[in-house]
Amino acid sequence: MSSESALRHGHGAGFELIETMRWEPVGGFLRGELHLARLKASSEALGFSFDRESVEQSLKRAAAGDFALRVRLALSPDGSTDVTTEPFAPLAPDAVWTIRIAEARLNSSNELLRHKTTRREAYDRARAEFSREKADEMILLNQAGNVCEGTITSIFVDFGDGGPLRTPALACGLLAGVLRGEMLARGEAVETTLSLDDLNSASRLWVGNSLRGLIAVKLARG
Repeated sequence: MSSESALRHGHGAGFELIETMRWEPVGGFLRGELHLARLKASSEALGFSFDRESVEQSLKRAAAGDFALRVRLALSPDGSTDVTTEPFAPLAPDAVWTIRIAEARLNSSNELLRHKTTRREAYDRARAEFSREKADEMILLNQAGNVCEGTITSIFVDFGDGGPLRTPALACGLLAGVLRGEMLARGEAVETTLSLDDLNSASRLWVGNSLRGLIAVKLARG
């Protein structure tokens, strides 16, 4: 089914909406309200059934214990949910990931890219280009050569000018990340169009998502 058809008739979409969250014994779900707001917005845009109370009950049943959890929620077009959990393994505070530019490209006209779904073929192709020993994350460009996002992260650029971090605009063809949205709302980041030259000339680079927060990265060449 095309993305246009899915936008008109979610119950025949053939994919699920997903949210990946961190749950803490003290404090509960990190950015939980923002995740639920995104899930609701995507459900409305794609024609999925969404019952917030039912979703919250599913999450409440799954998340418990004395240790932090990585929680994955999958929402089917009919509104049914599947929640899986695993222990959350934090990165070292001084961790620096290696990123590489993927050959795989995103199409900025594909509106599904703005929603977090199980349709991940382009991301899977990008991830398969290098082993995890050679690249912690792969960065995808769109058909025009604009920087979009990582396979599981948003990307942020610091030009060393004292201004907010720059992050690609949704119009380039990318996910409306929860951490990204929070940083935009706080004025910690602004949207722009970024090129590969911008990444090469940046003072610092970061990737991030709601599960892990911001992660410092270095761009590998060759």
